[in-house]
Amino acid sequence: MTVALELRRVSKTYGSGATEVHALREVDLTVERGELVAVMGPSGSGKSTLLTIAGSLEAPTSGHAIVEGVDLATVSASDKAKLRRRSIGYVFQDFNLLPGLTAIENVTLPLELDGVSSKPARVAALEAMEELDVADRMDRYPDELSGGERQRVAIARAIVGGRGLLLADEPTGALDSINGEGVMRLLRAATHRGVASVVVTHEAQLASWADRVVFLRDGLVVDQRAAPPGPESLLAAGDR
Repeated sequence: MTVALELRRVSKTYGSGATEVHALREVDLTVERGELVAVMGPSGSGKSTLLTIAGSLEAPTSGHAIVEGVDLATVSASDKAKLRRRSIGYVFQDFNLLPGLTAIENVTLPLELDGVSSKPARVAALEAMEELDVADRMDRYPDELSGGERQRVAIARAIVGGRGLLLADEPTGALDSINGEGVMRLLRAATHRGVASVVVTHEAQLASWADRVVFLRDGLVVDQRAAPPGPESLLAAGDR
């Protein structure tokens, strides 16, 4: 399988002296295409910092973050922005949809920023929204959508354009258990198309959708293991 994300001895320190905080300490992590990895740990363990570094939103203090074979330390800020638009989808806990744009305009935005003309961008956006069952809401504004619908639009925006790496920071935090399971099902479906997905979650039941669970504490990877049999494996077993 192709490696989509590799973190090599990544550390991140904020502040200095008495205020110094070690958010990550020499973290190693490899995620392949088609793999769903859940990251768990207590508040302040470095989960969100890991995602922002993997998504090129901030740089590590030391170590290397490699996305789709590109060492982020070797490229310019403009090339990082281009990589984010083309290769990385980011799902934020608060959805981060632009309120002045309709659902489909939010989904097409990354493509249009990357120079895709409006018609093919709209076609690609509509396909992603149909896959996530929100195409009938394409002309609604975010404040006209339910929480679950906004989250699905956010995921459509993250996967549109064939990105290879999908990062989700507590994507189910604002949702009830049913919609939370639905989000994990969508992330799982993305991996079936060859996307690498990394999701931060505090819920063990949702982490059971992953192939592997990575546990962080005080910025350190303290354990990682195959996820216990979860809803998807139980469904598959029922088909046999």
